[in-house]
Amino acid sequence: MTAARPYGGVKAGERRAQRRAALLGAAFEIIGAQGLDKLTVGRLCAEAGLNERYYYEHFDGRDAVLSALLDALTEELTTAITEALAENRGADARTVAHAAIAAGVGVLADDPRKGRAAQIIAAATPRTRARTAEAVSSFADLVASSAAGHAGHAGRAGHAASAPAAPLRFRAGYLVGGLVMVLGGWLQGQLPMTREQLIDHTTDIFVLVTSARPAGGPA
Repeated sequence: MTAARPYGGVKAGERRAQRRAALLGAAFEIIGAQGLDKLTVGRLCAEAGLNERYYYEHFDGRDAVLSALLDALTEELTTAITEALAENRGADARTVAHAAIAAGVGVLADDPRKGRAAQIIAAATPRTRARTAEAVSSFADLVASSAAGHAGHAGRAGHAASAPAAPLRFRAGYLVGGLVMVLGGWLQGQLPMTREQLIDHTTDIFVLVTSARPAGGPA
């Protein structure tokens, strides 16, 4: 089979990726600014500046678009948080937590349409609700692993950190689930706090809860 030739110096695979990114960006814009009901094939393609055939090149329906948006957002959040953790490796627990929380909040707050769209998409369909629950669980694992790693580094210099124990994993899940709810209210203007206050207070809670000894644990 003959490989697709470059057009304008851009390879076929790159053009396809650019079209997909344009469609997803347009979908975020429409949902964030106008609501989910306005996300139609015609409106999406017009916003992206693409022929409708390119929509069907990537998606077989609106559910597929919503799932792709959620996956893209989860990947962006994961990348931002893991980079913040890596950049602050070796710092004290509060500095690490503050950096990671600021990075995650920044992804949603720097682009208001993205924050609004994320809330709509997360509850849009049974499929996106399930994927949102999976994402929350994944972020909780990340929080628990980071907290366990920091405790291991602080308590046993030169030794590998232990895997997060069940109580820590429970706390991380509780914290992340709570943050999702609080952040949603803040993005909607229901919580009278500045961005810095939100991050600071969230950091305080994360450090307090993840560093406390489990009930019934060793003194």
